[in-house]
Amino acid sequence: MMKRFVLLLVCLSALPLQARTVETMLDNGMKIIIREDNRAPVVVSQLWYRIGSTYEYDGITGASHILEHMMFKGTETLKPGEFSEIIAANGGSDNAFTSRDYTTYFQRIAKDRLEIGLKLEADRMRNVVFQPGEFAKELAVVKEERRLRVDTNPKRQLFEQFYATAFLTSPVRIPVIGWMEDLKSMQMEDIQDWYRQWYSPNNATLVIVGDVVAEDAIALATRYFANIKPSEIEPPKRRSEIEQKGQRRLTLYGQTSNPYLIMGYKAPVLNGSADKVKDVYALAVLSGILDGGSSARISMKMLRGDEIAVEAGTSYDPFDRLAGLFLFAGTPNKDISPERLEQAFKDEITDLQKNPVSAQELQRVKAQVIASRVFDQDSMFNQGMQIGMLDSVGHDWRLIDSYVDNIKNISAEDIQRVAQTYFPDDQLTVAILLPESGDDQ
Repeated sequence: MMKRFVLLLVCLSALPLQARTVETMLDNGMKIIIREDNRAPVVVSQLWYRIGSTYEYDGITGASHILEHMMFKGTETLKPGEFSEIIAANGGSDNAFTSRDYTTYFQRIAKDRLEIGLKLEADRMRNVVFQPGEFAKELAVVKEERRLRVDTNPKRQLFEQFYATAFLTSPVRIPVIGWMEDLKSMQMEDIQDWYRQWYSPNNATLVIVGDVVAEDAIALATRYFANIKPSEIEPPKRRSEIEQKGQRRLTLYGQTSNPYLIMGYKAPVLNGSADKVKDVYALAVLSGILDGGSSARISMKMLRGDEIAVEAGTSYDPFDRLAGLFLFAGTPNKDISPERLEQAFKDEITDLQKNPVSAQELQRVKAQVIASRVFDQDSMFNQGMQIGMLDSVGHDWRLIDSYVDNIKNISAEDIQRVAQTYFPDDQLTVAILLPESGDDQ
């Protein structure tokens, strides 16, 4: 059965993407990418601004996220909340999100209502009205959001403090929601300046996926966005992380019944040096070997085998704008200390450093990694996410199409090499959460 499953996935990965994708750029610098997908009479429209928490600096952290809230508070022609009301009245839905590297606004709507969303989105690109009362209200909402999601959540606090410990100079250390002290001192003028600085056509990409003819969608977008004047965008000076020299450790105590462990090693991303590209794909496969489902090593050995952990896994994103971390994290089982769980992770690393993975294991993991990418194409929204995310962090979106081949080219020797290169003890940061009593039982 496994043999047939792997063969099916490999065949799926070889299928051409059944979608025509057209890219153009308006004279004002705004990029438009249209992917035709006529499986259903709907469209997903996403407007990506190249601005997020890694563009922020001390004193103004959280500005990108607060601005996201303010984008729904009205323009010169719309009342607060009216944007979403119009979309809903036309049978659609809309929302937005802020990340480290971009802020994205999106709508799902019937294909014959696409123009409505584009017209509204073009309006708020430059015409948002900042009202003191609405700003105060949204700032209070963001502060409360932080209290509920971070300040009263020990595990979220641990991750936040972990990143601030792992990175000393890189803005990856900045939480997307911002530090509370910065939120307390935030002024409406700060957010207005942030809006004027970053929200312009030459800092945006419009991605449309769905039942459209590309040329017609481009004509619609041109009608509403082409006359918006560009801004002088001055990218922030790159703040690279200084070299780590030695382990960093952090222990927090919180209202939790179970300890929690995070381990992170500095790791490259595709935006880094050209000579690290193969390493990045090898790390992606390595992550699958350790944490690629019930047949992966962590599940078989640490969860079901030795029962060291209640939950455990890895995380690695090769597509971030700035270099990040390869993470190991988990909750130790009852009567197992976080230190024992840390050693179990290190044992798995040592095994990968000393012993090449088998051909069968490598084939299984490649099939899983490839399958996840192929099945992402079933969702119009996910297709748009892949295109917009890659473009917003500085990649050619066509990287989607070459991803499968790059994964296929990874060998057992590549896995062993990156395990030896990127997991030395002096590049490790460890954070442990313990119950407030200090008792980890």
